[in-house]
Amino acid sequence: MALDIRLKKVNKIYREGDVVSGLVIIQTKGELQHQGVSLVMEGIVSLQLSSKSVGLFEAFYNSLKPINLLNYNVEVAKPGKFPSGKTEIPFELPLRPKAGKSLYETYHGVFVSIQYCIRVEIKRSLLNKDLQKQCEFIVENKLQDQEEKCKLKPVNFTIAPDTLTNVKDKQHIPRFKVKGRLDSSCLQITKPLTGELMVEYCDAPIKSIEIQLVRVETCGCAEGFAKDATEIQNIQIGDGDVCRGMMIPIYMIFPRLFTCPSLSTNNFKIDFEINIVLVFHDDHLVTENFPLKLTRF
Repeated sequence: MALDIRLKKVNKIYREGDVVSGLVIIQTKGELQHQGVSLVMEGIVSLQLSSKSVGLFEAFYNSLKPINLLNYNVEVAKPGKFPSGKTEIPFELPLRPKAGKSLYETYHGVFVSIQYCIRVEIKRSLLNKDLQKQCEFIVENKLQDQEEKCKLKPVNFTIAPDTLTNVKDKQHIPRFKVKGRLDSSCLQITKPLTGELMVEYCDAPIKSIEIQLVRVETCGCAEGFAKDATEIQNIQIGDGDVCRGMMIPIYMIFPRLFTCPSLSTNNFKIDFEINIVLVFHDDHLVTENFPLKLTRF
């Protein structure tokens, strides 16, 4: 037999207040005896610590329990038999959070994950295994109040040995100067990060210039926080010893599911940054970091 969940929306994108509707499709070659069919819709925030943070704060373990944002459990078919062939069971569930909770956007991270899914289960007799099928759908929020906060904030930057803060021995760094700008550090998540940079001069051959998108996930509580930065994607914008004095465009699209609007709650935070990375021919590199604010409106 085959069990499937088909949502009415092909793109599977919903917002708070929408009705999530679709079909439970059961296909059998013969009659199927069952003890009822249940449908569960839930939204969960999963939190975990990196290996370097485990054991630092005992209080973390209470604050790292999964956060249940919504939960519906309905019976869509009473015990009985499904006939041979295809059976379709329609369903409709309102997308509303539990009392005192908010619906955050879908996000697949390393230490923070926000997921929404529908799970159907056909209960069988004791001698037969229950049948299950799960389908993830995507929640997006349209936050009108963030429009004011998302005004363009251009960032002009200069990267040179004197501007580097995390380098102890600057004598071994070649003379170089990179100037450029980001069109804005506050961005709509549906629009690309844009800007440009130029290598004014550099004494050493350049191997690569890269733009790195980083997520900064913070988990914890009042007693302490664990903050971890991990790479999402890396885009090379300059290959080899690039021409001096030539503008190089910066263009990066934010990947779906792996990014979301910047978020801060009592138990976790999700922030984003980019690194501009200059790799020299001997594989030494210098990095300049820029925090970003992502919104959706």
